[in-house]
Amino acid sequence: MSVENPSQEQIFTYLKEAKRIAVVGLSNKPDRTSYQIAELLQEYGYEIIPVNPVLAGQEILGEYVYEKLQDIPGSIDIVDIFRRSEFLPEVARDFLETNATVFWAQLGLESEEAAELLKKAGRNAIIMNRCIKIELAKMPK
Repeated sequence: MSVENPSQEQIFTYLKEAKRIAVVGLSNKPDRTSYQIAELLQEYGYEIIPVNPVLAGQEILGEYVYEKLQDIPGSIDIVDIFRRSEFLPEVARDFLETNATVFWAQLGLESEEAAELLKKAGRNAIIMNRCIKIELAKMPK
C-alpha cells in the first residue's frame, strides 16, 4: 500500500500557508508524540485545535478539546492525524464534512481507502506517512 504524497515544495507551501491545525487524536499526556508535536506546532506559531472524543470539553496545551472535526468553528488549514491507519477512512469522512484543506496522516499512518474517499470528493491535498515535525525542520527559513 502506497499513497503518493505531494512534492516537497507543495508540502512546504501547505505549511507556510497554514494558520490553524486540528490535531486528531491529541493526547493530554506530555510523553506522547501527539502532545509533543502539538506543542511544537504552537512554538512555530500555529493555532492548534485538539480533537479527542474522550477528552472533549477539557483543555490540552491551553486549547479547548473538540469531540470531532465537525464541531470546530471557523476554518481549518491542516488536519494532522494521530490515529491508527484503520481509523483513517473514518477521519476522512469527518474531514469531508468540514472546510479543511490538508489531510495529513502522521509517520507510519497510511490508508488507500481514505485517500480514495478524499480524491473522489475532489479533495487532493493528502499527505500520509510523513511527520509534520520533520517537514517543518526541512523547510527553508
